[in-house]
Amino acid sequence: MRSKRAAMEMSVGTIVTIVLLMSVLVLGIFLVQKVFSSGTNAIDSIDGQVQSEINKLFAEEGKKLVVYPSSREITLKQGKSGGFGFSVRNTNQGGEEKTYTYTISVDEADWSNCDIPKREAEDLIELGKGGSFKLGSGDYLETAIHVKYYIPETAPLCLIRYILELREDGSFYSSTSVDLEIK
Repeated sequence: MRSKRAAMEMSVGTIVTIVLLMSVLVLGIFLVQKVFSSGTNAIDSIDGQVQSEINKLFAEEGKKLVVYPSSREITLKQGKSGGFGFSVRNTNQGGEEKTYTYTISVDEADWSNCDIPKREAEDLIELGKGGSFKLGSGDYLETAIHVKYYIPETAPLCLIRYILELREDGSFYSSTSVDLEIK
């Protein structure tokens, strides 16, 4: 009689344990799904904010080239990535479509404050180092171009100035500088 009672208590204990473990498993899956979806939404939100800020800068200032953040200063820690966005407006009134090319390079005139070779500093640009696109008269890039840096753990702490140069059909159109501070 005792062994039957012990077997019954063990069966009930096992069932309760299984129910609790399944509840924890379902809750864990739910939480992981929430974390990933909120991360994706945050990235989409940031992209949307960059686009709206760039559109505001075009509307307010009427410039050919706008950069976000408008301070043109980026601070990144070692082992992290980040960057900036920019957009271009075709200010020509001739009605012609123009081809624009852009390049981002290290400003050699302001290169005294960093112990990293120029080639390595240019290799910090992970995405968006250069490219081309076409714009009609009065049009601007609806989707900003994102330039992304990746700073390795071994990068020295310093300030690097990059030059964003924009050409229209091969001729100079506009340029600006962007400062990257490695902390």
